[in-house]
Amino acid sequence: MAEAPKPTSRLERRKTRTRQALIDAARTFLARQGMAEVSIQELTEAADVGFGSFYNHFGSKDELFHAAIADVLEEHGQLLDELTADIEDPAEVFAASVRLTGRLVDTHPQIARVLTRTGLPYLDSDKGLAPRALRDIRRAMDAGRFRLGNPYVALAGAGGSLLGFLQLWLEHPDLVDEGSADELAEQLLRMYGMNHQEAHTIAHRPLPVAR
Repeated sequence: MAEAPKPTSRLERRKTRTRQALIDAARTFLARQGMAEVSIQELTEAADVGFGSFYNHFGSKDELFHAAIADVLEEHGQLLDELTADIEDPAEVFAASVRLTGRLVDTHPQIARVLTRTGLPYLDSDKGLAPRALRDIRRAMDAGRFRLGNPYVALAGAGGSLLGFLQLWLEHPDLVDEGSADELAEQLLRMYGMNHQEAHTIAHRPLPVAR
């Protein structure tokens, strides 16, 4: 769950808890089955809030699901920010983000499932991995670490590859593992112009762990 500004009054805290309970319920449904055929009644029951309170927070079911997706993307983004904060090389930050995202199936399975169900539109989001990956790609280009023309093409390659990888791991866990996430990062680094030896070294360094 992404952090939000802490409300000050008791009423505001109660409203925030209710809104977050609805978002958490929507996240659960997104990970389990997507948006299809989920009623507002089911969502409020899962959130353990009154049906009438739904419209105090969201104008429609779609609005709630979009808020839930944004919540997932922001949680993912904050996780990457925390874990890569001490890495200076933008190419290594990018590789670590790919490797950490690839491991979401094990570390944060709900996020992994929501990302795969959200699909390619997450590349257009201003939250989560996409803006951070674009930032790191541009920094690596400026530093001469990546030899690329259009950074958005590089972003599309990374995003599509990661979605495919997550889907593969979720549906066929016997085919890939943590080492496969490192292999994906190495392949992307090589595709972006890094030589084989350096790409392999960067993609297999110890990953940062949560403090």
